[in-house]
Amino acid sequence: MRIQFTKMQAFGNDYVYIDAIHQELPNLNKLAQYVSDRHFAIGSDGMILICPSTPLAAGNGQTVADFRMRVFNPDGTEGEMCGNALRSVSKYVYDHKLTDKTEFTIETLGGIQHVWLTVKNGLAVNIRADIGTPVLDTGKIPVITELPEFIHQPVKVLDRTFHITAVSWGNPHIVAFVENTSDLDVALYGPALENMTSLFPNRTNVTFAQIVNRNYIKIREWERGTGETIGCGTGCCTAVVGSILQNYVDRDVTVEQIGGPLHVIWSEETGHVTMEGPSHTMFEASIEVTEEILQEYLTRKERMA
Repeated sequence: MRIQFTKMQAFGNDYVYIDAIHQELPNLNKLAQYVSDRHFAIGSDGMILICPSTPLAAGNGQTVADFRMRVFNPDGTEGEMCGNALRSVSKYVYDHKLTDKTEFTIETLGGIQHVWLTVKNGLAVNIRADIGTPVLDTGKIPVITELPEFIHQPVKVLDRTFHITAVSWGNPHIVAFVENTSDLDVALYGPALENMTSLFPNRTNVTFAQIVNRNYIKIREWERGTGETIGCGTGCCTAVVGSILQNYVDRDVTVEQIGGPLHVIWSEETGHVTMEGPSHTMFEASIEVTEEILQEYLTRKERMA
């Protein structure tokens, strides 16, 4: 069988998008590893599936959302929700004519997300996503602590101490505040924090944030299982929420990441966080994928390891 896929960049993350509504797919965990490693080894942050949404219990043909998004990491594990993937999958759905709507809902393991598109010349050029209310309750966040909220806690990592806030929208995220992101050794401290299982048992995504002024933050992002990425939508939102909690910034903030800026607002009225920014398609192609090809690939990978 041949699988159609699209690689897209969300001004941060590069993902491989696959329409799983109109084609049947083999073993998804193996496929995620194969697509990410073999065909997109440089710059791919994983695989995104566009799936039918869950039918409502009434059985009248209606669903809980317009479609469902499934997120797979490069190592084949399934994630819960990713902000930049959410924005780019919205563009994919519109540009590939899976819908003609410019406002729609997306079902994820992290909850129901709401998205609005700006369209120019028939293509989505800007995406605003409402990813809901951030979770701060440590009873719901995978953090080993007796604190009710993990906000601005000092954490010793190797030779230095970071002040860290834990936030979640269905995927584990922390923000660690630094004076300057430019000279930070992200490859040293990122994995040290990610793998600090005595505190974060499920491993965590790490956002390093530098406060520039009340409306501007710089970040660098360490994504669990991937390494440093050029951006992360949920990481941007985590940095803003953590900074607002410390009264470092206002509720309307531009976040600078390597891949480009995102505009983030945490609404006092609704409690929801929205992020807005551009996204563009990299290229499209198709690959021959069978269960035999996947198994041969994984066997060879195991031998090399």
